[in-house]
Amino acid sequence: MKKVLYSLLIIVLAVFINCSPKNKEQELVVKNKEQKKVVYQVFTRLFGNTNTTNKPWGTIEENGVGKFNDFTDKALQEIKDLGVTHIWYTGVLHHATITDYTKYGIENDDPDVVKGRAGSPYAIKDYYNVNPDLAVDPAKRLEEFESLIARTHRLGMKVLIDIVPNHIARGYHGLTNPKGVSDFGANDNKNVEYERNNNFYYIPGQDFMVPKWQNNYKPLSGENHPLSDGKFDEKPAKWTGNGSRLVQPDANDWYETVKINYGIKPDGSKDFEELPAEYATKDYKTHFAFWEGKDVPDSWKKFKDITLYWVDKGVDGFRYDMAEMVPVEFWSYMNSAIKMKNPDAFILAEVYNPDQYRDYIRLGKMDYLYDKVALYDTIKHIVQGHGLTDNLPKIQSDLADIEHNMLHFLENHDEQRIASPDFAGSAEKGKPAMVVSATISTAPTMVYFGQEVGEPGNENAGFGTPTRTSIFDYIGVPNHQKWMNNGKFDGGQLTVEQKELRDFYKRLLNFTLKSDALMGNYQEIHSYNRAQLNNYNHRLFFFVRWSNDEKLIIISNFDAKESFELELKLPKEIITAWNLKAAQYHLIDQLYGTQKADLKIENGEGTIKFRLDPLASYIFKVQDN
Repeated sequence: MKKVLYSLLIIVLAVFINCSPKNKEQELVVKNKEQKKVVYQVFTRLFGNTNTTNKPWGTIEENGVGKFNDFTDKALQEIKDLGVTHIWYTGVLHHATITDYTKYGIENDDPDVVKGRAGSPYAIKDYYNVNPDLAVDPAKRLEEFESLIARTHRLGMKVLIDIVPNHIARGYHGLTNPKGVSDFGANDNKNVEYERNNNFYYIPGQDFMVPKWQNNYKPLSGENHPLSDGKFDEKPAKWTGNGSRLVQPDANDWYETVKINYGIKPDGSKDFEELPAEYATKDYKTHFAFWEGKDVPDSWKKFKDITLYWVDKGVDGFRYDMAEMVPVEFWSYMNSAIKMKNPDAFILAEVYNPDQYRDYIRLGKMDYLYDKVALYDTIKHIVQGHGLTDNLPKIQSDLADIEHNMLHFLENHDEQRIASPDFAGSAEKGKPAMVVSATISTAPTMVYFGQEVGEPGNENAGFGTPTRTSIFDYIGVPNHQKWMNNGKFDGGQLTVEQKELRDFYKRLLNFTLKSDALMGNYQEIHSYNRAQLNNYNHRLFFFVRWSNDEKLIIISNFDAKESFELELKLPKEIITAWNLKAAQYHLIDQLYGTQKADLKIENGEGTIKFRLDPLASYIFKVQDN
C-alpha cells in the first residue's frame, strides 16, 4: 500500500512539475503579448498654464506658462486613464527664448533670430539642459525634469523627448556640458565652407544678415528691446537650418537655426563609409558592430553622446525632427547605440518622403515614422469633404510591409487642429477619422493634448497664425484649461459635448490597448462592398481585423448629415479565415456596447444589416456561438 501511495505521489508531483512551468509560461506570454502603443504629445510649456489672458505677444508674466510640476500624479493618472502608454514632452530641451534668465547665468537671446517671444522648441540652445521656463526654480530645472521623468514612470508610462539633429539655434551655448564635451563649432575651421569634422557649413569672408521681414512683420511686434536692432553677430555666416546657403536667408527660411554638417559635402556626396545594402535585414546589434572602431564625422559623435546622456537620465525614447535631412547612415550609428543601451527605446522620426521610408526604417533603425503623406493627408481630405474613402485601401496595401512602423495621428504641433475652421470646423467630424486611424493597423496612435476636448487653436498668440496652437509664444489653451479646472484635472469646466468627446477618445484608445485583433490581421472589405451596395457612398469605409481570439468588423461614416441603412457583406475568404459556420452570430459594438447587430452566414458569405448614423462608427465584435 505504501508503495502504491508513494507511486501516486510521484505521479502527482511529476504532473505538477510538468504543468506548472507551462502554465506560468502561458501566463507570461499573455502578459507580455505586444499591445498597441498610444502616444500623448503634450506641449510642455502650455499644458499646465491656467492663465487666460492670451494677449498677442504677451510676456511670461502677462500670459503665464506651464511648469514641469504641473504634471501632478493626478494629471498623469488622468492621462494614463485616457489610454496612453507614452508621453511625448515637446519643447523640454533648452531652446532660445526672449525671457531674461541672466541671473541664472544664461545669456539673453537676440529677438532677430528667435521666432515668437517664447521661442521655437526646435532651435535648441543647450542640449544638456532643459528650458528654464518650465521650472519653478530655473537653477534646479534639470532636477525638476528628472522628477517628472520619475513621476511618469511611477504612473506606468514612458517618456519621449525631441532631438533635433538637423539644426541648432544660432546662439547655441552649452552651459552645462559634461566634462570633456565641447560646444558645436568650437573646434571648427571657419575659413572653409566644408570640412568633414566641422559641425557647421560656413560662408567664409561674409557676415550673417538678418532676413528682410515681410507682411509688416517685426520681431516682438516692434516692441523696443536692447537686442532687437536688425543685426546678429555671426562671423562668418553659416548655412541656415533648412539648407539655405544665403548670407541673408529669406524670412520663410529657418533663419533662427544653423545646419549641422554630417559629412555630406556641398555637392551632396558622402564623406563617410556607407552601409552595405544587406544591412537592411540586419538587427541593431549588427549595425552597432559595423560602426564600432570606424572613423565618423564629429557631429555624429556629438549627437550620439547627447542621446545617450538622456537615456541615462531615464528618457525612454525620442522623436527626431526632420530626420530625412540627415543621412541614413548616421541614424544607423546613433539608433543602434541607443538600442544597445535600451532595447525597448521608442524611436520616432519625422520623414515625409515615401520613397525613403524603408531606408530610414531598415537601414536607419527607426521604429516608427509619421504616416502623414499617405494616411493623414488622405483622411484629412475625406473629413473636409473632398476626399474619397476609396483611396484608403491602397494606402494600407502600399505600406503593408511596414504598416507597423507608420505612426498614425490626426493632430500634432505642426498640423491644424481638427476643430479649426481650416480643417473641419468641428471636433465631432474627427470621430470617424479617429476610429479608422487608430484601428486600421498595428502601428501606434498619437493624440495631441487638447485634441480630446476639441481644442480649435484659434488664439492669436503673436508669431504665426491661428488654427495651430502656437508653439512660439506664451499662451493659454482654452478647452484644455477647462479640463484642467485650475489644477484639479477633472474636466469640471468642460461642456457636456466636450465631456462626451473626451469619453469617446477614452473608450477608443483604451479599447486599442486591450484588443488582440488590432495587433493581428487586416483586410479591407470596402472594395467588395462598393461593388455590392446599392446605396454605396464614398463617405463610408469598412474593414476587418482579427486574431485567434477576436474578430472585428469596423465601420465608419464620415458624412456629417446622412444616415445609411446598410446590408454589409463579408466575402467568403473572411468567413473561411474566421472558420465561421452557416449560422447567425451576434455582434456587439466595442465602443459603447449599446449597438448590436447580427451576422448571418449563408452559402459561405456573411451579411450584416444595420443603420449607420452621421459621423457614427462601430467596432463590431463577433460573439462566440
